[in-house]
Amino acid sequence: MTTAREIMTEGAECVRTKESVLDAARRMAELDVGALPICGDDDRLEGVLTDRDIVVEVLGAGQDPARIKAGDLAQGEAVTIGADDDADEILNTMSSHKVRRLPVIDGHRLVGIVALADVARALPDRAVGDVLEALSTD
Repeated sequence: MTTAREIMTEGAECVRTKESVLDAARRMAELDVGALPICGDDDRLEGVLTDRDIVVEVLGAGQDPARIKAGDLAQGEAVTIGADDDADEILNTMSSHKVRRLPVIDGHRLVGIVALADVARALPDRAVGDVLEALSTD
């Protein structure tokens, strides 16, 4: 069975909790990504910051992205997947939590990200279709 380690995008960069949302947005633009993991000073994953979070929770709320810290947008415990978890677990986790990106953890270390696009490339169409349907319904 295909594992997260086999389909993930390696080398995920973190935005630190104390970095500004503006800095995070600039890094997203440089890396051409729509999300960055939020990591604390101890390198532990605190959450995931998405481009939508920036638009809705910062800009849409009239806040200054240079003054808001990435850690301020981390909400509860991040939904993750283990590096050796199989594709079924990836699909189930994405579906049940309605997320399109999963940080991949090996022990306590962030080793990559599995995005819905990674899943789409690696798995049969029917399985991907089921996840898309789950993500598209309330």
